[in-house]
Amino acid sequence: MHRFLLAGLLLFCEALFAADSKPFHVLLHTEAGDIELEVDTAHAPATATNFLRYVDKGFYDGGTFYRTVTMANQPQNKVKIEVIQGGNPPRESEDFAAIALERTDKTGLKHVDGAISMARGAPDSATSEFFICVGDQPDLDYGGKRNPDGQGFAAFGRVVKGMDVVRKIQASPADGQSLTPPIKILSAKRL
Repeated sequence: MHRFLLAGLLLFCEALFAADSKPFHVLLHTEAGDIELEVDTAHAPATATNFLRYVDKGFYDGGTFYRTVTMANQPQNKVKIEVIQGGNPPRESEDFAAIALERTDKTGLKHVDGAISMARGAPDSATSEFFICVGDQPDLDYGGKRNPDGQGFAAFGRVVKGMDVVRKIQASPADGQSLTPPIKILSAKRL
């Protein structure tokens, strides 16, 4: 319990410090090409700070984009979305504590084309997995219908260069939603 309180306090302090900062840029160097992200610490401070902690730890180096969601590969879903999802599943045992969900109705950030957001199951369960939207995805915002709880996902930035690479990854060969093979993230570094 104390570990979670301490982790939450540290994340909160980092987020307060970061809130006055201009956005950070992160370069995802993948085997399909480079994707430059702008990470919005002002509007989604806890989520952005969480992602930057993983970047600074080198967690995503050697990770993958392993999931592609297209209009054609989600026949069971009534509410369809288009995203690519990444992380480093073999290193998930190194995840930091889960963070509180920063809902889009509070942050003002939306799941538009190129938005980056944290993957989650239940609210307040996001750790290291993230996704990038391909096209506008309003059903991922607060009140959206993709997740039955209606709480949406925590958008925390956007792609500023490399949407062509994102679309190339999304269109890569897949078995269902699993990219075959996954697209390697060679490195993730702050610019």
